[in-house]
Amino acid sequence: MSVLIDSDVLIEVTRARDREVLKKWSELSASEEAVLCSPVSIAELWQGALASEHGVLNSLFRVMTCIVIDAGTGRRAGELLRRYRKSHGMELGDALIAASAELSGAAVWTRNRKHYPMTTISFF
Repeated sequence: MSVLIDSDVLIEVTRARDREVLKKWSELSASEEAVLCSPVSIAELWQGALASEHGVLNSLFRVMTCIVIDAGTGRRAGELLRRYRKSHGMELGDALIAASAELSGAAVWTRNRKHYPMTTISFF
């Protein structure tokens, strides 16, 4: 199994303040699970990063595999947006992460499950 980590969890990992998240991160890192991130999360974390945080982010993303967002992922994300944008306020980043998880069979680790209303993905 693989786990796609959402931006909100990665932010908590870099801040190192939430013991529960850090414990779960440590357990996941020591497991046989493939730990994945999305280019969406990389962009979200880098856009808000201070210069003093660049080393932490480089180290964090070095230990994960970045999934590829291709045309099929974009199409599926568009379908999810069409279905959930109005009813659930889904945004493009969440749609791309959800589509990536769905197409790769990865579970999503997020602290905001409401951002992922579809039943086609599983959660870590």
